[in-house]
Amino acid sequence: MRPMSHTLTPRLEKLPAVAAGCLLVACLALLSGCSDADGQTTSTADHFLLAAMGSDDAVAKASMLFIEENWDRSMVPMAVEAAVYTASGEIRNRMSRLMVLEAEDQNVRDINDVYFWLWNEDYEPHPEYADFKAGLYRQIDPRFERYFLDRQDSARIRLDEIRWGGVGQDGIPPLRNPDMIAAEDADYLEDDHVVFGITVNGDARAYPKRILAWHEMFTDVIGGVPIAGVYCTLCGTVIPYRTRLDDVEYELGTSGFLYRSNKLMYDKATQSLWSTERGEPVLGPLVDKGIALPFESVVTTTWGEWRRRNPSTSVLSLDTGHSRDYGEGVAYADYFATDRLMFNTPFNDQRLENKREVLALRFAGAPNQQLAIDTAFLEQNALYENRIGPQKFIVLTDASGANRVYDPGDVKFVAYDQDVTVTDVQGTQWRLDEEKLSSATGQSLPRLPYHRAFWFGWHAAFPQTQLIK
Repeated sequence: MRPMSHTLTPRLEKLPAVAAGCLLVACLALLSGCSDADGQTTSTADHFLLAAMGSDDAVAKASMLFIEENWDRSMVPMAVEAAVYTASGEIRNRMSRLMVLEAEDQNVRDINDVYFWLWNEDYEPHPEYADFKAGLYRQIDPRFERYFLDRQDSARIRLDEIRWGGVGQDGIPPLRNPDMIAAEDADYLEDDHVVFGITVNGDARAYPKRILAWHEMFTDVIGGVPIAGVYCTLCGTVIPYRTRLDDVEYELGTSGFLYRSNKLMYDKATQSLWSTERGEPVLGPLVDKGIALPFESVVTTTWGEWRRRNPSTSVLSLDTGHSRDYGEGVAYADYFATDRLMFNTPFNDQRLENKREVLALRFAGAPNQQLAIDTAFLEQNALYENRIGPQKFIVLTDASGANRVYDPGDVKFVAYDQDVTVTDVQGTQWRLDEEKLSSATGQSLPRLPYHRAFWFGWHAAFPQTQLIK
């Protein structure tokens, strides 16, 4: 096994060490024999915080000694994060030795190796782990404390899989009610630029990747429906969620944290953390309230193709109120250029390359079944039909490679011209529109929700997903 003494640092570039010197009350408690003025014993969580962040070297070492003498396996997640953020090489080395002993013969060389090993072990968190995370991350952004403090029992995902992404709350600023312009006024766009097309109640809108990648979320009203469009750039996923459910409007934002490399949202009212892939709260008071936001379809296509099909579309204005280089392909250029991950997951599935795009499908009628279809497969099969549980579906892939998904009902389709015409087994022709298929006889078949994702991100969120390639 290789020592980890000098390699326990994140691969995220320029991740700052958290400033030391908080928790003064706990420091005084240690100096007075591990009790404060009221005789309260310093918690294990505070010992980890003092070891990692304490401004007094003697106090930090005293807490590190306490940890070593009282060590048990449940403390590993706290040791990992303490080792990542401490500015002390000695404390990092001592934390690392404890983890090496637990990892036994695993080949752990850096932080991602440690996490990969840890996430594939049984999850038995220390009862103070959430409070430790609250104390640690409030020193980056005070708003982070509320995500975790006294919320361990509400967690529906592993807390040790919640990793800081390198920014504060809404540090990647969402576009809220952004300016939209007519297609003819969008002279900043070339025909081959990538856009995410969304149509609700006949209202067609285009959100260029070159803009959205800098903001990773927008909130808007499309076709009279409040929408939060969530873009996880690391996972290649754009999902437009309806944010009004049962007469409650959820105001969502970017939490600053990730779960399995996929961004976690938060809601402003309760500061609960939400899964991006599922649209459900996973930590905080909204957990287990039956909340699951419905989502709309999104077409990943080119500006030229979207505008041709939807000439009345509106599109994001460059006037976002923020100063960014919105050039095509600028944001996350290095990340998109390789198959390497910035943050790893508990899996190493090699059936597809990490960042191969898949069409991601899940339907309310079969909540425990998910399907990923390799987009390269769909380019070779312009008309593809299948089912997930009771839900039949048909995928139509046009000449540009864009995918659309519809409910065929009892109609059997046999041909698609890769433009706007689909033919059924009776020879009836149907017209493809963004929200439905329409026949000359007046029948219509509805669109189904769908989006694209990088294979690794979809698989991480739904490990049991079926894959078609």
